[in-house]
Amino acid sequence: MRLTIVMPVYNERATLEEIMQRVRAVDLTVDRDGVNEMLDGPITLEREIVIVDDGSTDGTRAILDRWRDEDRPDMKIFYHDRNGGKGAALRTAFQHATGDVIVIQDADLEYDPRDYVKLLEPLLDGRTPVVYGSRFMGGTRSAMSLSHTFGNRMLTVLTNLLFGTWLTDMETCYKCFRRDVIVNMPLHSRRFEIEPEMTAKILKRGYTIFEVPISYY
Repeated sequence: MRLTIVMPVYNERATLEEIMQRVRAVDLTVDRDGVNEMLDGPITLEREIVIVDDGSTDGTRAILDRWRDEDRPDMKIFYHDRNGGKGAALRTAFQHATGDVIVIQDADLEYDPRDYVKLLEPLLDGRTPVVYGSRFMGGTRSAMSLSHTFGNRMLTVLTNLLFGTWLTDMETCYKCFRRDVIVNMPLHSRRFEIEPEMTAKILKRGYTIFEVPISYY
């Protein structure tokens, strides 16, 4: 199996090389305890990284150009001529993802790629096709600003009321799903409204979202 890590990038020169080192250092061996014998036992996933630079102007593109010249076989890099927003970058990335499973990774250092295994376990066990990493389920994290926390809580509560679910962190970056869940989903958002749009459409299609605790800094 293959995991595609989709990474929208915009003016991330200060953190891009560090986050890429962390992404590539993760051991993608998952010990499965499946719902049937066919899903039992460890599995090691291949890694595919799809980066979309969304019109960076701070020197980020020079780093990406160097990586392109190095012809890294596990990496695909695409450029937007102008900034369109996180949603626009993700939509481009999804079009080029070939993995059986897709996870979203921001290019800053707020999320820890070592949490991939937590995200993958329930999905590869066959328990759910969609897993969100929650920053509010007891994982190690630094304090968020009051406005950030309040806004996140309100949007998550609204999602729960509209769709009869009980999520704790709808706005999380770490969304992980089987490729068939997202690949043909019509998405229109260009900026951060991509988060509630994806969540709403996942729930409207009848998928259950499984949450796991993650770290956040």
